Amino acid sequence: MTTTPAPSSRRARGPLAVLVAVPLIVAFALWAFAWPAARTAPRDLPLGVAGPPSAVEQLTDQLQQHEGAFEVHRYHDEAAARKAVQDREVYGALVAGPSGPRMLTASAAGPVVAQLLTQVASRTAPEGTTVRTEDVVPAPANDPRGSALSSSVLPLALAGVAAGALTVLLRLRGTRGVGALMGTAVLVGVVGAALADSWLGVLSGNWWAEAAAFGLTVLAVSSTVAGLGALLGAKGIAVGALLSVLLGNPWSGVSTAPEMLPEPVGMLGQLLPPGAGGTLLRNVGLFDGQAVDTPVLVLTVWTVLGLIAVTVGGMRSAPVRAESDGAAPSGLRNRLSDMRS
Repeated sequence: MTTTPAPSSRRARGPLAVLVAVPLIVAFALWAFAWPAARTAPRDLPLGVAGPPSAVEQLTDQLQQHEGAFEVHRYHDEAAARKAVQDREVYGALVAGPSGPRMLTASAAGPVVAQLLTQVASRTAPEGTTVRTEDVVPAPANDPRGSALSSSVLPLALAGVAAGALTVLLRLRGTRGVGALMGTAVLVGVVGAALADSWLGVLSGNWWAEAAAFGLTVLAVSSTVAGLGALLGAKGIAVGALLSVLLGNPWSGVSTAPEMLPEPVGMLGQLLPPGAGGTLLRNVGLFDGQAVDTPVLVLTVWTVLGLIAVTVGGMRSAPVRAESDGAAPSGLRNRLSDMRS
């Protein structure tokens, strides 16, 4: 025999739950957001080196003195190094020449990283020489610090969480739920590209590819939240929001670079929808669609798994609805039969 807790006991536990839960949530949020920001530093940051073999060897030795900071890629000449920067293979490249090293950067890949590489190049130059810097892929004139691009990750995550939560709360399962999620993603993609490209001018790539990047990011988040909600209820929505907002947003590395975050946060962030979506949006909007395979794959996996969960949730709820629909007439017939007898 079970006993129901007294109202006074429940009232006593209510304030205690608030006092315990809120500080824990704040501590978790500060850890997720503040810890990576406080530990920002290069960790195996891809950096190219080009020039004569002897000069390349010397530059490589100097870079390797920063233990674990750079992942050095060697190229035969400046043209190959320049193409590697444009193709997103490296964040920059040191080119050795008769007058000293020259740094090729890409502020579109992250102004913070470009500034860091310029400082590194100045340390490797011979005393009394000035390092020349060339911005191979500059950031848009309307967003020189990359602030607009990095600020877009959180709204996309929030939009995905809202769409997924509403799909669960409105009991949109099966094909209805899938249709609602996909339709919302298409509309958000069009609106996002219209604002970021056509109006603000912070993206300069193919308009429809940018819209697809916006839409796929939102779809990955919303389908994950809706799928977890269909399987776990309100707890699933909370888990989806946790992955997308409290972890995915600060671990995305969009404001700096994934390689600038503490390990393994940078790697894990790229496996979550916000991080993969931010990388995809940058590569589509600023690098002519280079290096999009991995982020597209990550977002597609989250989307497919989420939509499958939404569909399975609809199949599970269908028998329950059918049984409840048939129970009322049967019970009514039994009561009428008893009244006649």
